[in-house]
Amino acid sequence: MSFSNVVRQGYLNEIEGIKAAGLFKEERYIHSPQSAEIEVEFPVGSAIRRCINICSNNYLGLSSHPDVVAAAHAGLEGRGYGMSSVRFICGTQDIHRELEKRLSDFLGTEDTLLFPSCMDANAGFFEACLNEQDVMIADRLVHASIVDGMRLCKAMQDTYKHSDMGHLEEKLQEHQDKRFRMVITDGVFSMDGDTAKLAEIVALAEKYNAMVFVDDSHATGFIGKTGRGTHEHCGVFGKIDVITTTLGKALGGASGGCVSGRRELVEMCRQRARPYLFSNAVAPVIVAGALKVLDLISTTTERRDKLEWNARYWRGLLKQAGFDLKEGDTPIVPVMLYDAKLAQDFARDLFDEGVYAVGFFFPVVPKGQARIRTQLSAAHEKHHLDSAIEAFRKVGQKHGILGLGKKELLARCAA
Repeated sequence: MSFSNVVRQGYLNEIEGIKAAGLFKEERYIHSPQSAEIEVEFPVGSAIRRCINICSNNYLGLSSHPDVVAAAHAGLEGRGYGMSSVRFICGTQDIHRELEKRLSDFLGTEDTLLFPSCMDANAGFFEACLNEQDVMIADRLVHASIVDGMRLCKAMQDTYKHSDMGHLEEKLQEHQDKRFRMVITDGVFSMDGDTAKLAEIVALAEKYNAMVFVDDSHATGFIGKTGRGTHEHCGVFGKIDVITTTLGKALGGASGGCVSGRRELVEMCRQRARPYLFSNAVAPVIVAGALKVLDLISTTTERRDKLEWNARYWRGLLKQAGFDLKEGDTPIVPVMLYDAKLAQDFARDLFDEGVYAVGFFFPVVPKGQARIRTQLSAAHEKHHLDSAIEAFRKVGQKHGILGLGKKELLARCAA
């Protein structure tokens, strides 16, 4: 047997080391649809309890919306359960192309190509469109899937300090000898909740003849006046060369992603992007649900408006309670704790108080940057947030962290 006891013990030792460092991740089992309140089994084998959910990507509250569920049922009946094939063989239905056209209209782009996920879109794009003559210049806090996609590409890799436009300009000046330059950023940064300076990035890209790539997964559907994303919010709608985004957050919450942008770049992905060429097509039931989501969010901004109010109200409650927050104006509101064990203990104590949240720590965030990432949804009512803040206050008092700033929290963790 190749998996010997020695090999087994080696992995067990590594797992124990993860636990000892306070970095072990425990899964919770949810026994209900995704919503503002969910039924959770944690620890595994314990009684199921109902909790306020304060850490979901269900930004618009559409993951279990009855119209979306009905559309998914209709898609299942009309187009089947799955395609059993990749797109270019026999995996493309009429509704796949319909969704791609609808997404292009919504995002203000020339063309769109669906992928099994946004992670796959990011994994496939760079290798398909850039080569060793080019350079990728990425914000240092871009999503892990972008980092992985860049690693697969032969183009030169470089970075600029987070949202530092002076540093970005230096990098663009430095790489004027390259064939193509591509500036790479998240629209909304998923861990910190801040927004990229897209207007300044676009201006620099135009000045130095560079393309702009934006992963807008944590913005599509709810950021901007009509929810088109950070490019709408920042006044550069139609000026972004490549947008990748997901159907797995605000746009229904199932799965699926896309590359959307300049027609030629999308076509390069259709011809060369490996996750597109070698993965099954997005399931028809998901495509049908996503089409209904686009109907709902194109008709009214009521949900994104409610989400905006919820986020502003929740951030105010946390500040009044004395928590250390990352600044921002999006529905992602990180409560900074800095210590991995404290983040895990804090999350468990919140659960005991009827609030579902998760501690984030290395390698999801850098070492020493542990936090509870709270996320708001249009499904939250004011009473959910009022109840949740009481739990946060109680747990904050228990751990003696209310009113402490970063220096005091770091000192407390080091003690």
